[in-house]
Amino acid sequence: MQLQGAIFVLLPHLGPILVWMFTRDHMAGWCEGPRMLSWCPLHKVVLLVQTAIYCVVGYASYLVWKDLGGGLGWPLALPLGLYAVQLTISWAVLVLFFTVHNPGLALLHLLLLYGLVVSTALIWHPINKLAALLLLPYLAWLTVTSALTYHLWRDSLCPVHQPQPTEKSD
Repeated sequence: MQLQGAIFVLLPHLGPILVWMFTRDHMAGWCEGPRMLSWCPLHKVVLLVQTAIYCVVGYASYLVWKDLGGGLGWPLALPLGLYAVQLTISWAVLVLFFTVHNPGLALLHLLLLYGLVVSTALIWHPINKLAALLLLPYLAWLTVTSALTYHLWRDSLCPVHQPQPTEKSD
């Protein structure tokens, strides 16, 4: 893999790094305590999975770029333009979820992102089948994050569904 490949693998991490740098004070603990779902993965697991997925998706975009001749040109506009839009939406989800604390808007963006990833896989398939297949783990992860976000959104709208803190008796 050339230097360009490394750039493609690292590029998806730019958004999360910038979001973390500018909003790390707003992230800590807002989704813990009574709002925490029993089946929610730990933050370290989420970080590890998200990092792996961004690397895999970045590599997939490199494969498409390479198979279309590299450089900048019209053949790259749709396949990598669609990828750029989905990457931007993915970064927006981070802001909506961790900074704005709005699971409803984050869920809408996740559903849009899901459609964009499916569209990207369909566009990439004739260009590079491996690149399209490498998007499947991303779709699986989006399913998990969408379910988590849905439950957080539902619980914020319907307090009946929220876990109630139990009182400890002395």
